[in-house]
Amino acid sequence: MHGRTNRALPALLLVGWLGTAMVVRYAAAQSRAESAAGWAAENEVVYQLFVRSFRDSNGDRIGDLRGIQQELGYLHDLGVTSLLLTPINPSPLYHNYFASSIWGVDSTFGDMAALHNLVEAVHARGMKIYLDEDDQYATADNPWLKESLGHPDSRYSHYILYKNPNNTDPEPIIFGLTALPSYTGAKVPVATVNLLYPGVEQAIESLFVSLVDPNHDGRFDDGVDGFRLDHMMDNLDGSGRLPNLFADFWAPVFARARAVNPRIRFIAEQSDWGYGEDWLTRGGADMVFAFSLQRAITSFNRDSIARVIEGTVQHTPGGKGQLLMIENHDMNRFASVVGGDLRREKVGAALDVLLKGTPLIYYGQEIGMKGMQSHAWNSDANDIPDREAFRWTRRVEDPGSAIWYKDTGPWWTERYASDGDGISVEEQQHDPNSLLSFYRRLLALRRSRADLRSGDERVVGTDQPNVLAVLRSAGAQASVLLVNLSDSAVTVTVARDSVPAALAGRVTDLIGGSAVPAAAGGPRVQLPPFGVELLAAGRRGRGGAR
Repeated sequence: MHGRTNRALPALLLVGWLGTAMVVRYAAAQSRAESAAGWAAENEVVYQLFVRSFRDSNGDRIGDLRGIQQELGYLHDLGVTSLLLTPINPSPLYHNYFASSIWGVDSTFGDMAALHNLVEAVHARGMKIYLDEDDQYATADNPWLKESLGHPDSRYSHYILYKNPNNTDPEPIIFGLTALPSYTGAKVPVATVNLLYPGVEQAIESLFVSLVDPNHDGRFDDGVDGFRLDHMMDNLDGSGRLPNLFADFWAPVFARARAVNPRIRFIAEQSDWGYGEDWLTRGGADMVFAFSLQRAITSFNRDSIARVIEGTVQHTPGGKGQLLMIENHDMNRFASVVGGDLRREKVGAALDVLLKGTPLIYYGQEIGMKGMQSHAWNSDANDIPDREAFRWTRRVEDPGSAIWYKDTGPWWTERYASDGDGISVEEQQHDPNSLLSFYRRLLALRRSRADLRSGDERVVGTDQPNVLAVLRSAGAQASVLLVNLSDSAVTVTVARDSVPAALAGRVTDLIGGSAVPAAAGGPRVQLPPFGVELLAAGRRGRGGAR
């Protein structure tokens, strides 16, 4: 989202080509999944990658597409099913929002062949890939703006909104901005694209169709699985100059892409950061982001979380979905919000992964990467702390580390990452008590249980005001998630009449592996400070830390 004053954000492109054997295997697997679940988004686990910061494959310190491909095994083993990439289209800004062109690839990320290879590798693993699109603004080097500025006779004369007939005064973007300050010291001129001009609509329809079916052969194994729509609005920026976009722009664009492949999905970043019901109904999106729940989780207030869980269910129409998250590229890292407290990081992990919806994991969240937005630098550098290089190894500057911001300013010298701080895959992967191991355990449980993927959800009562209890159920399968949101140990009883009969007797904590004895009033559990348990009947857990 473009939502805050010194912030800039995501958009991208992707295409692919698969060999015949891979096509058959991928298409068959996808067909089975589609028929079994009716494309249930809740069966997915989405991993949001900030491309520039994820993995460098060629030694230039810049994350790239080949680097992502090299680490698909790590993501697959973690439990990820779907990738959401931040923009890879050309842009003068490091985050690749505000495009120089809606077409093409930033050369620092690779080329079209690298895109082809990545799509092939993603689909060969039975995974999906989503592209982030931000097509409503243009930079000075975008042909739509460059060729029309001061030239009303240009072929792109109506592609940009202007305030005057001479095309000398472009309409500003959000917050009335006409230029964006870069961390490099440059100021990048920007303007608003005229989304209601037929030529623009046709261009974006053509873009989406080409990404859905690159070869135009009706075989979608080589196409992307959907799009994230950055900063989606019905009335762009509230200016009144681009009203009714849901019906007059997005509806025909969605219809054209869905006519090519009905299985693709559109994820709206709702501009108000609310429940997103209007985007799911009038807007026609398939999923929105659970911003309200994210804010509630970071409050660690039991009543707020319970209220928003119930509100999210109420505001999500049937057949639509919510992407659950505790952080993303536009907000402070959860690990920093909770002061690096591993216990509270595990609480956030459990609520992100085990509540109803589609979990979204922002790269590095699973190892507890830290970062807080700055307000000191008055440029897009303010967000670099939330976008530091993914920590593969204990040393920040080891090969593969995407430290593209090295020696460019205080965001490097004052960075959050440091050698040997315990926040890396290398330092956590063999530690059963690490955050990474905890995420793997939660995601494995979610993958193995229908109640945790697509089951119903209901907050149930306990005798402890700081303990959140959530019942997940699907048919005869049920579990209760217990989360102690306080820094004091508690003994909690889940009311017998609040849970199915199978959970009123002897149950097991599927996370820690311990048995919970039956009690007259219902399951009675001792929870340590910020403890998490998942109670279910009939089997033992995998073992490990609470």
